[in-house]
Amino acid sequence: MNLQHKLLAALKDHSATVGVIGLGYVGLPLAVTAAARGFSVLGFDVDATKFEYLDRGESYIEAVTDADLDDEIKAGRFSWTGDFARLSTCSVIIICVPTPLTRHREPDLSYVESTAQVIAQHMAAGTLVVLESTTFPGTTDEVLTPILAGQGLELDRDFWVAFSPEREDPGNKTYRTHSIPKIVGGDSEAARQLATAFYSNVVDKVVPVPSTRTAEAVKITENIFRSVNIALVNELKMIYDAMDIDVWEVIDGAATKPFGFMPFYPGPGLGGHCIPIDPFYLTWKAREYGHTTRFIELAGEINVTMPDYVVTRLREALDRHSGKGLSRAKILLVGISYKKNVPDMRESPSVKLMDLMLGQGAKVDFLDPHVEAIPPLREYPHLKGRKPVNPQDVAAAGYDAVLISTDHDAVDYAALAGLGIPVIDTRNAIASRGLAMDHVTKA
Repeated sequence: MNLQHKLLAALKDHSATVGVIGLGYVGLPLAVTAAARGFSVLGFDVDATKFEYLDRGESYIEAVTDADLDDEIKAGRFSWTGDFARLSTCSVIIICVPTPLTRHREPDLSYVESTAQVIAQHMAAGTLVVLESTTFPGTTDEVLTPILAGQGLELDRDFWVAFSPEREDPGNKTYRTHSIPKIVGGDSEAARQLATAFYSNVVDKVVPVPSTRTAEAVKITENIFRSVNIALVNELKMIYDAMDIDVWEVIDGAATKPFGFMPFYPGPGLGGHCIPIDPFYLTWKAREYGHTTRFIELAGEINVTMPDYVVTRLREALDRHSGKGLSRAKILLVGISYKKNVPDMRESPSVKLMDLMLGQGAKVDFLDPHVEAIPPLREYPHLKGRKPVNPQDVAAAGYDAVLISTDHDAVDYAALAGLGIPVIDTRNAIASRGLAMDHVTKA
């Protein structure tokens, strides 16, 4: 029996050990899901803080409950380590590491490259390696595979490489890791067959595509679609504001059309690990082929400028209400995470809003029931450790205005609307709850 057929048999009877590198928002849910489907899973990370949580049986990811974690730990199906030499025991290795942008908005593949180098040092013959990190088309075959092949093992005989983009949606109660259709691409029939065999035993539906480049392009396309449409409604918001037209009412009306329209909603900017970043991966790669991506770049420009627009609307509201300039104002920022009902701080536009207001001399507190403190952020190290205010202290704090950036459900919006001060609402949180709009400015 050759190595390919041996691995296929191990995947079929779940005897293959699965290694997941990167136990973050993508890796931990995948690891626990694979363990729940009967695989022995070994998680790898360089962050010892994650291991402290796991050692206590506590999940630090909203998509994985403590009970989910406890079930797999007690069953002996999930364990974790910082010893990457143990990759040699894994027949399937899944890469779930960050792919951020540099300060010049170019792809930063350093995490993928360093991970590939570690895998190459320890990978045994007969291993399937799958990249899940979002990136530009060509990363798997141009960057990952050459590094893996540099230690003497032969591609498609001793090891196989595939790409299967993550599709995690923090806070989504409808779709979980196992129920989200899984795109799978390999640059050989054997690689695609092995990756399909693995994921078919982990998730409910697998969608094979012809190549890793196709799979990479699928993920990029999904996120560009959202970025462009959000930019469109953000631009419409600014135009309709000038015309004294409520963009949320316009979108709700348009959404009654049963065909040809899909509602997207404006906000204070883009956040999360995908939409603010991934379109620029394609923009960068397209230049290699002599193409410009004007449409994508324009969408990015619009979304990036939204925090400035929101702060301008805040300044105008303060002037109308009290004549107080932003430099002398005390502002309550509602929601510091990028998305409602989750603690995820990655690329949060709320942080940009806070930094803009502080930079103009305002005093700024934030209210967020999901964030205990602002974590270390690469672009905003000076905000590290700031803690949210207690909701009970808001009424007596003497705020001059409230800026709603993230509309968490666990916030008393009636109390905020009742403060009698300007409320700058970027999420339509007040109107959607039927509350008084006397001092509310939609932005």
